[in-house]
Amino acid sequence: MQLIQENPDLSAYLAADEVIDHHHPLVRETSARLAEHAADSYVYAQAAYEFVRDSIPHSTDSGDPRVTWRASDVLAKRTGICHAKAHALAALLRAEDIPTALCYQRLTHDAGTGHCLHGLVAVRFNGAWHRQDCRGNKPGVDAQFSLSGEQLAFVPDAKDSEMDYPVLFAAPHPAVLRALKDAPDRPHLWENLPDAL
Repeated sequence: MQLIQENPDLSAYLAADEVIDHHHPLVRETSARLAEHAADSYVYAQAAYEFVRDSIPHSTDSGDPRVTWRASDVLAKRTGICHAKAHALAALLRAEDIPTALCYQRLTHDAGTGHCLHGLVAVRFNGAWHRQDCRGNKPGVDAQFSLSGEQLAFVPDAKDSEMDYPVLFAAPHPAVLRALKDAPDRPHLWENLPDAL
């Protein structure tokens, strides 16, 4: 899909903030460990992606009731929904100077309650943005790191009012961040995710 760069200043996609806190010691330690055996930034990006996808369970899949939203907390607690995992991946990539944006899809909510926003990232390589979905694989979901063609967890179905948002966000969308911060636990969050941007 054609992505629209929201901010012409690429440094926005390298910035640290309270959510993508890539100056945090745990983020730095994790990125250094992953970078130790990476021959180049592409190899590092794939290693970081696979680490977040495979080593941090999606909290709905695992049944973990904790809600995380800050990248360092996701890494420390090893849990999070798609949005939190995207924040962690963005922090690990930005820690190694790889421009990373946050992206969203509108999907049918698997709880049967209408729609919800799904979070993923886009990385910039060779002058182009490439979306990656680190939500975690499970039966029926086989997301892979790729710069040659998207292999995301989900493909929106327009007839079900699902869609890809083509905007590259430098920071989490306020509605998503508010839902994460306000949730007392993951079951509550799961029923109160934003359904559109």
